[in-house]
This record gives sequence, C-alpha cells and structure tokens, in this order.
Amino acid sequence: MSENKKYNYPNKLSIGRFLIDAEGVRRNPIPYHRRYFDKFGDSFSIKIGFSKYIILSRDNEVAQYILQKNHKNYHKSKFQSVYLSKYLGNGLLTVDGDFWLKQRRLIQPAFHRQKMNQLVENMNQTIISELDGLMEEKTIDLFPVMSQLAFNVVAKSLFELSISEEKLNRIKFIIEEVQNFLIKEIRLPHKAWWFSLTGQVKKHQQLALENNAIIKEIIDIRNSSHEEFNDLLNMLLETRYEDTGEPMSISQLIDEIKILFIAGHETTANALTFAVYLLGRHPEVQQKILNEIIEIESQTDNIVEQLQKMTYTNAVLNEAMRLYPPAWITDRQNVEDDTLAGFNIKKETLIGVSFYELHRNPKYWENPDKFDPERFLGDQKKISMQYFYPFGAGPRMCIGSGFAIYEMCLTIAHIIKKI
Repeated sequence: MSENKKYNYPNKLSIGRFLIDAEGVRRNPIPYHRRYFDKFGDSFSIKIGFSKYIILSRDNEVAQYILQKNHKNYHKSKFQSVYLSKYLGNGLLTVDGDFWLKQRRLIQPAFHRQKMNQLVENMNQTIISELDGLMEEKTIDLFPVMSQLAFNVVAKSLFELSISEEKLNRIKFIIEEVQNFLIKEIRLPHKAWWFSLTGQVKKHQQLALENNAIIKEIIDIRNSSHEEFNDLLNMLLETRYEDTGEPMSISQLIDEIKILFIAGHETTANALTFAVYLLGRHPEVQQKILNEIIEIESQTDNIVEQLQKMTYTNAVLNEAMRLYPPAWITDRQNVEDDTLAGFNIKKETLIGVSFYELHRNPKYWENPDKFDPERFLGDQKKISMQYFYPFGAGPRMCIGSGFAIYEMCLTIAHIIKKI
C-alpha cells in the first residue's frame, strides 16, 4: 500500500511558510500558532522532507489520547529530550520507558502531601523574606521578583540552609543561561550546525558541568554532616529502589536536582507573574481573596490547614494558569503507527499540544479570553477540569504540582495582605 493511502494527516502548513516564519516563531510562537489554528482548524501538520511529519494541536481529544489513554505509545520526543539531556542529564524530565518509571516510583514519595506539609513553614518564611523588601505604592518589573522568589523557594526547600548566596546565585545564572539557549536550539533546529560551529553548544555544556560540580559539592558536604535537615535533599538521599534497596547514585541525584530546579523555578515564576498581573486588573477579585484569607486566619493558625481552605484563591490561580499556562506546550512522539483523532499517523510523528490554545479554544470555554475564576468553583469546576492542563496529565503529570500550588497560594495570600 502506498504511503499516501496508508497515512493521512491534518491540514498542512507549507514548509516554505514555516521557514519564512521561523525567526518570528523563535521570538514568540504564540501569535503564529493562533494564526495557523484559525486557518487550518484545531490540528494542523507540517511535512519535513519526504516522510517526517509534525502535528500541532489544540484538540482535547488529541491531548487526552497521547497523555493518558494511549500514553505508552507516546514518549517524549527525541527532538526535545536529546537537546535537554545534553545539559540536564538523565532525570525525570528527559528519560522514558522503564528507567523513567523506576525513577518516578523512587522520587514520588518525597512529593507526597505529608512530606510537602513538612516543608511549608520553611517555604512560608522564604516567601515572606522575599516579599518584605518590596516597596508599596511603587511600580516594579514583576517577573524578576517572582523569578527570584520561586528560585529561592526551590533552593531552600531542596537545601534548607546548607548553601551560600554566592553558590545559589551561580546556580540560578547557569540555569537561566542554559534555558535561554535551549529555547533557541529547540525552536531553530535548522541552525544546529551554526550553534556548534560558533562554540555556543560547548560553552553551555561547560556551564552545565560547572553546575554539576556545585551541586555535587553540596551533596558531599551533606553526606559528611551529622546534622538533621528537613529538606528535599534529605528526602532524596533517604530514598531506596524497591528491587535493590540501594540509593540513587550521586550522578543520578545531581541530574534529578537539576530537573527540580528547572521544573520548579521558571514555570512557577511565570504562573505567579500572570496571576499578579490579572489581580492588578481585577480589584474585585483581590477583595474576594482578602475576605477568604481573613476568614481562614480567624479559624486556624496552622498554615497547612489554611492552605487547604483556600478554595477561592485556588480558583483564581487555576484561572490564571488557564489563560497563561506555566508550561504552555508539550510534545510526544509515537513509538508505533497509530490512529489519532481520525488520522492514521506514521511512527515517530512529532506531536505538539498547545495548552495555551487548548485553554482558550472556544469549543471548550465560554468567553475563553475572559478572566473568570468562577469557572473553577462548584459544579462548573468539574466541567473545566476536563480541558485543563496546567501541569500536564497522565502518568507524566508534573511531580511537583502540589509543591507549586502551596507556594503560589502562600505568595498570593502574602501579596494581597500587603496591598
């Protein structure tokens, strides 16, 4: 059977148009994606060469199928994981298959709610410290403030007090430098030869090695210490594989810590930045949050109990993450041929799901561009959650989602009380 008869794909964006738009897509892909979806529908494809295909979708059926219903046939794309693993190693974010499952089972208990509850006091004090320096009645550039806050919350939850400010700042610098370069590599794959030729790849690999050395030094100091620590590093050092009873190797632990920094830093900073921006435009929502906080604080002094009662604050954060999802796109690659949303697709098709567009798709959301926290309250919440992917979905859903929600609720509560 000929390939054209065996496989069929959504409406096609020409490779010429794709290349013409490539530099604009690198700077900000979202307007281009919106234009393509408006033209082609909820899924469109690009043919690369003679037999390679890319599909980009905002279809909930596609998202559910590749992330949940048939997730075993859809691995993280080689296209992305190869780039990421060059700098981040082989942690939860970059590996697949049996090794991923083994690591997930090992690390998951450290992120159980009871464990997270143990970190809340330290998290809360870090947030208070970061926000205390803000000047009231003064305009600020919000993202750098939220970025510093989110980074320090992750760092001090990982390492408690066992890291100097100098090392902390160096880790932050390296992570941001590597992330910015990764975005260029992923969005401009046709320039890979240039990045290599000009030494940019080597430069960022050396930065990654420096980061490894800093983290290893922290682990070595901890291993030689006889002090008690209540942090994620201690929890990870105590984990043991079910089959062997052995702990993670130091190199594997370093890789997982780097992933936690990446996953827990910029995404949370993005979510907080947009949440505060939206609150600034909706004073009536600020007032509702304040009313909720006052009521909760009158009932209990326990921070964990307060967090569990923040129903409206949670709804506000969910609506902010609907409009501006912290991880706005994900990708997968099918291991075997498959039928996806009525299309017969060849194995190793690269499939991207734009959560940004899915979260604003009028097929699923009434007045999709309107900020309306009521979507995530009462019976309406059950409907909304069917089309909501702030932390992904399925077995690879973000392991730190509970940690992030705690952090964001505490931050929003402190900001609202200050203003």
